[in-house]
Amino acid sequence: MCCIDSPPKISVVMGAYNIAGLSIFPEAIQSILSQSLVELELLICDDGSSDRTWDILTLLAGQDRRVRLLRSGRNRGLAAALNRCIAAAGGRYIARQDADDLSDRFRLEKQCRFLDSHPEIQFVGSDTELFDRDGIWRVRRFPAFPRPEDFLFTMPFVHGALMFRREALLDMGGYRVARETRRTEDYDLLMRLYAGGLRGANIGEPLYRFQEGRDTEQRRKYRYRVDEAAVRWKGFAAMGLMPRGIPYALKPLAVGLLPAGILRRMKKLRPY
Repeated sequence: MCCIDSPPKISVVMGAYNIAGLSIFPEAIQSILSQSLVELELLICDDGSSDRTWDILTLLAGQDRRVRLLRSGRNRGLAAALNRCIAAAGGRYIARQDADDLSDRFRLEKQCRFLDSHPEIQFVGSDTELFDRDGIWRVRRFPAFPRPEDFLFTMPFVHGALMFRREALLDMGGYRVARETRRTEDYDLLMRLYAGGLRGANIGEPLYRFQEGRDTEQRRKYRYRVDEAAVRWKGFAAMGLMPRGIPYALKPLAVGLLPAGILRRMKKLRPY
């Protein structure tokens, strides 16, 4: 382990809300703390939890000095929690990790090496394995160097798999905290980065494992689809994709009206 007085090269940021009953949480944390690259810190913000989340996090921080905790007095959402972590982070690179997902042991080392050798790229993700209680059911493979138009059908990155250059996030003002970004803070941020002329990439290996049920689209509340449509419209306009992007901006509204069977078939046909 690196010396506690040494500045970390990577700061991993995570929001936590009512995770006491989240059985995979210890494994998610261990997937970061056991990374091959040890020059890291893990910042976790308790986003106003009402269960034993803070007690669990405090115990965790007592077991590894690389874990740093923040706490919000009320639930403000993931965007606000991540912004607090970013403001307190000391790393050159800022990596994401969700409380119910898993990272490959070499993920951070490979992403760090990629950004070190590609100064023109501001953030990097990776291919991702989707899993549920029955195991891995799909591998999502993304474009190596996504273009603005790759955002039209669906986002060409997985949020939890990303690593950013610190200055790119700070220059963009971090995540936008607003009603319509309650479930789309990642889509909003990445489109703003692209609109500002910055670019991302994906490593063509499944370095992240994302927990997603096979009927996720079916269960999604319609009000969040309305929010996503608003975020898409604004983001596509900023990236110069309108009017071509109009049907894609309205896509979440149409998808929310489709029967479950059609949704499942559409999910299998999405480009990545």
